[in-house]
Amino acid sequence: MTDAPTAAPRLDAAVRDLYTDGITACRGAFTPQWADAMREDIGTAFAEARGREGGAVGRGPHRYYVEIHPEQLRGFVDLVDHPWVRAVSEAVLGPDYRIVELGFDVPLAGAVNQPWHRDFPMPEATRGERRLTSLAFNLTAVDTREDMGPFEIAPGTQWDDDADFGHGMFPTRDTYPRYEGLAERKHPRRGDISARSALTVHRGTANRSPDSRPVLVLGVDAPGAGNDAQHDMAVTREYWASLPGRVRAHLHCPVVEVLAPIVQKHTIEGLVMGDA
Repeated sequence: MTDAPTAAPRLDAAVRDLYTDGITACRGAFTPQWADAMREDIGTAFAEARGREGGAVGRGPHRYYVEIHPEQLRGFVDLVDHPWVRAVSEAVLGPDYRIVELGFDVPLAGAVNQPWHRDFPMPEATRGERRLTSLAFNLTAVDTREDMGPFEIAPGTQWDDDADFGHGMFPTRDTYPRYEGLAERKHPRRGDISARSALTVHRGTANRSPDSRPVLVLGVDAPGAGNDAQHDMAVTREYWASLPGRVRAHLHCPVVEVLAPIVQKHTIEGLVMGDA
C-alpha cells in the first residue's frame, strides 16, 4: 500500500470534538490511491460475502454490512498504525485500547433513509462517568457526492440518555425533528479518516445515485467495553508474526492456522426495514 502523507490535526482538538460533537476527522490521512486499493479489497470481500449465507447482513433496503479479517485488507497495518489513529485511540480509550472490529458498510443504489439510531445502548461508564469507551473510525472508498446518500449525524447526541429509546438505540419518531434540526451531512473524500462515538445519533440517507458508497469501519474499544463479543475477526499465525509489535499489542483476537469465513453477528434489527 502507498505510504500515508503527514496529516495530523491537533490531538487536543480531536478529543474535544469527540466529547462535544461526537465526531472528528483527519483530512488527507492517506492518498486517494491508497483508498482506491481499499475499495478493491472491499469489492472482493463484498462479492464473496454475498455469495454465502450469513456473509452480509442487511442494514436497510439495498444496504449491507460485512465484517472481515485483517488479512483481507492490504492496508490494515497502514490504518491501525497511522499516527492519528493511534494517538486518538490512546487519548480517548487509554494506552491499552483494543482493536475489535474491521468491516464495511455498502449503501447501494436505491438505499433509503435509515431511522435515526446509535449502534448500541449507552454503557454504564458513559452514563455514570460521562466517559467514552469505544470509537468507530470510518474511511470512505469514494469521493462522497450529495446524491450518494451521505452519512448524517446529530452532533452532541452521544450523551442523550432517554429511557424511551427503542432497545436503547432508536429515538422515538416524535423526537426526529430535534435530530433533523441538529443534523450535519458529511461529504468525505478518498483518503480522509473520521472518528466518532457510535453513540452519537446518526443515519445513512437515501442513495439516489447509480453508484454504491462503500465505507470501511474500524472499531476500537477501551478495556472491558465488551464490543468484541459482537465480532469474530482472527489472523493466521504467519500474518500475526508479520505484524509490528505495537499493532499486536492492541489486537486481541484468535491466532489460527486457517481463517474461517465470518458469519455476521453484529446485526441491528431495527435497521432492516429502513425508515419505514
